Amino acid sequence: MTSGNRVAIVGAGIAGLACAKVLRQEGFPVEVFDRTPDVGGVWSATRRYPGLRAQNSKHTYHFSDFPMPDDYPRVPDGQQMQQYLDGYVRHFGFGESLRLGTEVVAADPVDSGWLLEIRDHIGVHRTSCDHLVIANGIFNEPAIPDYPGVERFRQAGGQIGHASEFLDVDWARGKSVVVVGYGKSACDIAEAVSHVAASTNVVARRLLWKMPRKLARGLADYERLMLTRLGEAHFRYQELGRIERFLHGSGRSFRDSNLDVIQELATKKSHLRELGLVPEGRFEDIAESTVSLVTEDFFERVGMGLIAVHRDSTITEMAANQVRLSNGTTLQADIVICATGFHQRVPFLTPYVQRQLTDDDGNFRLYRQILPIGVPNLSFVGYNSSVISTLSAEVGAHWTAALLRGRLALPTQEEMTTHVDERLRWMAERTGGHHAHGGAITPFSIHNIDEMLADLKFRLPRRTRAAQWFRMIKPSSYRGLAERSKGPVRTPAPEAVPAVSVEQRTP
Repeated sequence: MTSGNRVAIVGAGIAGLACAKVLRQEGFPVEVFDRTPDVGGVWSATRRYPGLRAQNSKHTYHFSDFPMPDDYPRVPDGQQMQQYLDGYVRHFGFGESLRLGTEVVAADPVDSGWLLEIRDHIGVHRTSCDHLVIANGIFNEPAIPDYPGVERFRQAGGQIGHASEFLDVDWARGKSVVVVGYGKSACDIAEAVSHVAASTNVVARRLLWKMPRKLARGLADYERLMLTRLGEAHFRYQELGRIERFLHGSGRSFRDSNLDVIQELATKKSHLRELGLVPEGRFEDIAESTVSLVTEDFFERVGMGLIAVHRDSTITEMAANQVRLSNGTTLQADIVICATGFHQRVPFLTPYVQRQLTDDDGNFRLYRQILPIGVPNLSFVGYNSSVISTLSAEVGAHWTAALLRGRLALPTQEEMTTHVDERLRWMAERTGGHHAHGGAITPFSIHNIDEMLADLKFRLPRRTRAAQWFRMIKPSSYRGLAERSKGPVRTPAPEAVPAVSVEQRTP
């Protein structure tokens, strides 16, 4: 693919912006479409719920060549994250490539690439591109349960909506609020509204283990567990390295003891026993498909009686100003906020293309979480949901640039198919099916980055890699990847060419 070929990117969140910046530097004309009026994706002002903060510190949650501002707090809030991403666009000067307030409503494969139907403030238009990058994210289309009696609830003045639609804490002032879910967004919102609401109830179908940001002086914290090679090695990966074979073999007792200590410290620090909120299972279950961090003051406010958590329960019916739970409890409710996740799908693609992208269970079949097998001129970025998504997205963007430049020696289509099949099978077994339809690699963020870097024939200096076993990964260690990863054009395997080539397209 030559630099004259046009690339369209759908989504102006972290992944879409990283891809736009990298591809522009590679010489590709790029257009980025996003239906919101600002950049940011989950950090956009149009979906920034009260209490939203980054999970990581500013020292690990940034692009390799664009650190967070010095005056930012250690953990940025949602507004600061959006401002950081806006600054990224301005710093690298690609604002003219953004088509904000513009929604891609349809994308059809044609002989010349893709025909796009877009909608902006003027109306519906058509445009085209040679290669399409999907960066709409796996946290894009809200999923709201269809509760029996919801119409009666609304007719009586009740409000129900998704967490991403709840933008102002004052909406809850003096109201009875029910938050459905127990992930990070559910607890963030519950803590925020508990300061102004008449009552705050959390309905949790299943309790999750949550990692305190700090456990104890000198002991593991959230970032040391999730963003060091040693911490990541405590969770069993699909393919084990030498130290991992030890931790999951003859050294398993050491590994189990470490996790048991963390579990006990987390239990004590959050007073889970006293509150009756100890989750079932072991602490390592925290890594099923996402990693949830303790919301500051959440458990303290539960202990004060300002938040009530109804564990192992679901809403079975809604009525006027109330909801009934599966445990028989009836709760007063003026507002129901559903922190119930997102649909993983790409609605603007044709049904035929969507069937090619996913299996019968809706799992995305993407090699390296990027490349769909057998769909020409299409790639994904940001579908490797990670605890260090800025760096994962950036490395994924370089992988995509190398793909389009012909610098990757891809396996055959049969080998890629086998790899995807085995990975989805492993993810389903490891998580009991809670693996975000194949669109998440947590807690194996470093492994995922290593695999993409290996494809790029790039390896960190030995000293840097060794330090990452005990010290948190630093995005700045990957600065200059664009220059260092460049090399001679490699010839892709013959069976792999049709999936990525612009010159050889299927009708």
